[in-house]
Amino acid sequence: MVAYLDYNASAPIESEVTKYMIDIYTHNIGNASSRTHLYGAQAKEVVEKSRKIIANILDLDQMEVIFTSGSTESNNTAILGLEKYARESGKNHFITSSIEHKAVIEPMKYLEKQGFIVDFIDPDENGRISADKVIDKITDRTVMVSIMHVNSETGIIQPVQEIGNFLKDKDVYFHIDATQSFGKLNAELREIQYDLLSVSAHKIRGPQGIGAIILKRKKHLRDNIAPLILGGGQEFGFRSGTLPVALIGGFGKAAEFCEKIGSIRKAKCKEIKNQLLKDIDCTEYVINGDSNYCMDNTINLSFKDVDAEGIFVATKDYYAMSNGSACVSGAYTTSYVLKAMGLDEKRISEAVRISWDYDTVVDFSKLVSYVRGQQEE
Repeated sequence: MVAYLDYNASAPIESEVTKYMIDIYTHNIGNASSRTHLYGAQAKEVVEKSRKIIANILDLDQMEVIFTSGSTESNNTAILGLEKYARESGKNHFITSSIEHKAVIEPMKYLEKQGFIVDFIDPDENGRISADKVIDKITDRTVMVSIMHVNSETGIIQPVQEIGNFLKDKDVYFHIDATQSFGKLNAELREIQYDLLSVSAHKIRGPQGIGAIILKRKKHLRDNIAPLILGGGQEFGFRSGTLPVALIGGFGKAAEFCEKIGSIRKAKCKEIKNQLLKDIDCTEYVINGDSNYCMDNTINLSFKDVDAEGIFVATKDYYAMSNGSACVSGAYTTSYVLKAMGLDEKRISEAVRISWDYDTVVDFSKLVSYVRGQQEE
C-alpha cells in the first residue's frame, strides 16, 4: 500500500466527518437561508453549530466567522476586499512575504498592476521572515500586512505573534493565512493579535471546498472591506451564495475533532519525524529550514546528489510525496519558496517535502534504500 505523505496539500477526510456529512446530505435538505419552514431552520442550525465551534476554538464572536469556499477565496477577500478602501483613503501600501501561498502572492501582484505599492519580504536562509524587516517597511500609507503563520513547503512557523503585537494598536490591518496552522496550533492562534485570518477544512481532515475568513469587529474593518461575491447577502453580507450546509457541517466536525486530539496529534507527529530522521541518518541530507521553528508534521529536506523527481518516480509504489506546494496547478516548477530562502538550484532540485498526521503508518526503508543506492554510485 502506498503511504500518503502529502498532508500539507490535502488531508484525507476523517471517517466521523464523512458520516456526519452523509447524515446532513440525507436529512437536511433545506436551504439555510429559507426562513419560512422547518427544513430551512434545520439547515441553518447545522451552519450555526459549525460557526460556533470554529468561533469557540479561536475565542471569537460567532459573527466574526464568515464561510467561504476555502483559503484561496479567503485570502483574495482579505486582500482585494480592501482595494476600494485603500484607494479612497490614500493608503496605497501593502506588505507581504515572497514565500506566501500563491493565493496571497497573485492578488498582491494584481494590486501592483493597479498602481499600489507592494513590498515582498524575503526570508532568511532558515526559512523565516524577520519581524523587524516587516515592521521597518511600515509607513503611514501602509494599509495591510499579510504574513502566513506556517509555510506549506517547509513547515516553518513565521513570527506572526511579534508582528501582531506591534500592529495591534496601529492603523494597519494584519492578515494571517493560517491554512497550515488552524487545527494544529489553535492555542497559539488564540493568543495572536490579528484582524483577518484565513482557514480551510481540507487541511484538517475535513472536506475540500469549504473554509472561512475571520473578520474581526475592530478597526472599522467590516466597514472598509468589500465582498468579492455579490448576490443574496448571505454571511452577514460578506459572501453571497447558497451555503453548502454539509460541507460547513463537515468543517465544524473536523475542527472539533482536531481540537479534541491536539496533544495526541502533536506527540504522534513528533514520533514519526524522529523515526524518519533516525532512518535517514545513514544518508547524506540537509534540512531546508530551521528545525527549531518547524511543525512536527512536516519536513523539507534535500538528499545530496539525488534528484527529487527521481525519488518520486522510483518510490511511487511506496510513497506519495511532493516537492512543495500544490498551488501551481500540478506543474513542475522550481520552488519559489526555497529560491527566496537563497538556496542554490542543485539543492532545490534535490528537495523533498514530506508531511503526515498522527495516524500515519509508514516504513521509510524503501526511500532510504533508493537514496543510499544513488549516493553510493
